[in-house]
Amino acid sequence: MCYGQHQAFSRDNLSSSTRQQPPATENNNNPEDVVDNLRDRLADTEARLARARAREAELSQRLEEMKRFVSVMEILETYLKRRFREQQDHVDRLFKSLPA
Repeated sequence: MCYGQHQAFSRDNLSSSTRQQPPATENNNNPEDVVDNLRDRLADTEARLARARAREAELSQRLEEMKRFVSVMEILETYLKRRFREQQDHVDRLFKSLPA
């Protein structure tokens, strides 16, 4: 999985992706034009929402994978610490059994 493949969120991204309203003139006061404009804006908003939801799902999945990885690493760490202590105890017993 590639990390960092998406742009970070910023105000610049937001302002560049939102459509600026054209100035009010006689031509765009037509109700059909207003409705079309609103439909376009709604479609854009729905598309952005769908992308955000997909990104959230991807990030949630990555978070769960990382949690599992950390859990496995903690189990390994505990096991290795225990084995190290056992080995230390074994070496101590060997040295103690040697004649002085």
